[in-house]
Amino acid sequence: MTSLREHEATPGAGASTAGRVARYSGFRPEVQGLRFVAVLLVVLYHVFLDRVSGGVDIFLLISAFFLTLSFVRKLEAGRPLAIGRYWLHVFKRLLPLAVLTVLGTLVLAWLLFPEARIDRIRTEALASVFYVQNWALALAEVDYYAADASTASPFQHFWSLSVQGQVFLLWPLVFGAAWLLTRWRGWRPVPVLAGMFGLIFAASLAWSVHSTATQQAFAYFDTRTRLWEFALGSLLALAVPYLNPPRAARVALGWAGLLSMVSVGLLIDVQGAFPGWIALWPLLSAAAIIVAGQSGSPFGLDRILASKPLVRLGDASYALYLIHWPLLITYLVLRDRPVAGPRSGAVIILVSLVLAVLATKLVERPFQRWAWPEQSKRRLAVSVAVSLALVAVPVLAWQQVDARRAAVLAEEAARNNPGAAVLRPGFEFRGDPQAPALPLASALQDEWVGLPEPCSGEFAPAQEPLEESCRQTPLVQDPTRTVLVVGNSHMEQFMGAVIPLAEERNWQLVSVLQPGCPFAVRPEGDECHEGNRLALDYVEQVDPDMVLTTSTYAARMDGPGETVPSGYPELVDRLTSQGIEVVGFRDNPRFDFNPYECAERHGAGAARCDVPVPQVLAPVNPADALLDRPGFTSLDLTDLICPDGVCRPVVGNVHVFMDAHHLSWAYTRTMAPALEERLLGAAGPEASL
Repeated sequence: MTSLREHEATPGAGASTAGRVARYSGFRPEVQGLRFVAVLLVVLYHVFLDRVSGGVDIFLLISAFFLTLSFVRKLEAGRPLAIGRYWLHVFKRLLPLAVLTVLGTLVLAWLLFPEARIDRIRTEALASVFYVQNWALALAEVDYYAADASTASPFQHFWSLSVQGQVFLLWPLVFGAAWLLTRWRGWRPVPVLAGMFGLIFAASLAWSVHSTATQQAFAYFDTRTRLWEFALGSLLALAVPYLNPPRAARVALGWAGLLSMVSVGLLIDVQGAFPGWIALWPLLSAAAIIVAGQSGSPFGLDRILASKPLVRLGDASYALYLIHWPLLITYLVLRDRPVAGPRSGAVIILVSLVLAVLATKLVERPFQRWAWPEQSKRRLAVSVAVSLALVAVPVLAWQQVDARRAAVLAEEAARNNPGAAVLRPGFEFRGDPQAPALPLASALQDEWVGLPEPCSGEFAPAQEPLEESCRQTPLVQDPTRTVLVVGNSHMEQFMGAVIPLAEERNWQLVSVLQPGCPFAVRPEGDECHEGNRLALDYVEQVDPDMVLTTSTYAARMDGPGETVPSGYPELVDRLTSQGIEVVGFRDNPRFDFNPYECAERHGAGAARCDVPVPQVLAPVNPADALLDRPGFTSLDLTDLICPDGVCRPVVGNVHVFMDAHHLSWAYTRTMAPALEERLLGAAGPEASL
């Protein structure tokens, strides 16, 4: 038998080429069993612990491991890489089960989920099947105005499959670059690939550590922070043929790796710490098991991992990962529970396993064996396109149907959906009593209030950071008032009532908003200090007639209660001393549930959706303590939001709230006449009737 050293000494010989190819050949049953263990960890931690295990990272490493072995064999054998065909083939293999899962989940959502979540679910279905779900989630994590994500999406688990799909597009290009270098310089493929993947590993890990420390919520889903995990899998694949530890070391490596891999999710908050350097823990644990390989010892871990049951379950691991999450989330939605119990969790796992094995046998395997698409790249492309269309066409059609329905209902809204107008004395409803409450769930993302134009001309901010957050109504000639709306999203929502008033009274309206930060004079080091400092400078730059802000902060039902924000009295004193009138809007209630979803699930008149005002607001408006300051007006609209001392989800056939603590634009615009009556006293004689 020719030795490894002899193969390397005669690189041009056919036997040497065969030997180099052989190093990266052969089925590795213990790694296939490890794949199942990694996915099982994911499932167990999701179902029973509501935590992340690190198993997904191992799954990604294994994917890169097998992908690298496949391409290295081609490079060593001098065979064409056929990158285009590879891309089509891999998605032809992955998409059938993914499409089946997406369509099945959409059916479950349509039948069982609150309507308020449907629009987000449809959007994420498209993101999932087109392998961009990780970016959709990353942007939602940093987008304050994204739909309420208090309950996980049934498509959330597609983030890792999206990252994997993007790497399946990127990695072949790395191999293609390596092929060019080997042809140009005459270098061996393995050292070239080791250098390239080493650079990717170092650059991505450095970025991952930095990004995790500065923006962890975004970094968790960012493909760039995950590339080093794939690069580690590729480096491992390149190195394994050259690693030959003794039998005792293989046994020790295998069991130590398993113990370390299982314990990581218990000992650290994986979701809060990943994907920085701490992700090396589960990945190196899995690497130890892979290096241990087949020990040949009756005490080796490979005796278990390479067993027929685990290898078969490893074949079904992709389906298990796809199926378990939507089943879990559907159960939690139906039972209105945050986590599954021991018995229900065990049933969910058992059902997921059975469905995964059946889906693998009846769907994945037949599509893998289907010969017709493999006969040409065109046929492969057709099969991929059809798979994508099976999700895209019904989802887009569903969205269009809802959009048309919303447009029709909007035309009749003045008659059928009077909102706060029903609270006016002598109001008589003349609309259709069967008309649905607005806004529809499919239109919730349009319920954020906003001014139409960026600030320009005399209202252009001198401070660059304010350029994105500063908005205005179209320039008004000779306005009776220049009014600035400053604060957070709770002040923004009240603009739904302010905008009609400004249009009627010929006011120039400008807004400067900082999500999450009430407007006040904040001390150095406070997270809202810099934004509020810039906003205050801008107010003094514009010198408006009036500033509208929120004057209180209402904690959620289980919070410390309603208070005047720290630094707000100082803000009022500073502005009123310059002749600027300040109107402080009392904050609206914040709940520990979503009133919109409660009304959708239990009915608009369900008593379980009602909350007495004393449970969510102070007995007396705390901002009234500032009424002795000349130029300050305290405005309390609680009786419009929670009439008769009770916060109900629907008033006048309009949903008052769009989520747990934001008013809907559809409702606030119906508050405009009442706001006009109350605000005129603060606006002065120029704006009076």
